[in-house]
Amino acid sequence: MRDGFDDFVRSRSTGLLRVAYLLTGDRHTAEDLVQEVLEQMYVKWRRIQGAPEAYARRALVNRSTNRWRSRGRRPEAPLAHHDVAEPDHSEHIVVRDAVVEALRTLPPRQRAAVILRYLDDLPIAEVARALDCSEGNVKSNASRGLERLRTVLAPVTATTEGGAR
Repeated sequence: MRDGFDDFVRSRSTGLLRVAYLLTGDRHTAEDLVQEVLEQMYVKWRRIQGAPEAYARRALVNRSTNRWRSRGRRPEAPLAHHDVAEPDHSEHIVVRDAVVEALRTLPPRQRAAVILRYLDDLPIAEVARALDCSEGNVKSNASRGLERLRTVLAPVTATTEGGAR
């Protein structure tokens, strides 16, 4: 019925979930976001067959931005003890959690630019298409986002570097 859609979902759903998680900072919200985008893509599959991955990325960014706006720019409240990660003594996990938390502090455009450019490893031109903005805007948002991340993550990197010695 939808030639290629099943193959696309099988091959790209994990990558899309990773991007959605980094955009939202919450696994369940990310799963919902990916599901919504895939439903939207299924309906429009014939029109987007040429560039489904770019369409999916742009839809994820747009939907995550809309969720952020609809929350009134407040972070989502955790669900008591259910949303708290179990402590782990691995430095890798500590740093990863700190990065995800730091990403949550960025405005949506900066977060999307950093995630798509550096964590999803897309070229600037492709990020600009996904965000529907100029390449200069991508560079500016990514630069500001990275600077903010450096500031927020400085204590974490100092702690983990000090503990590794």
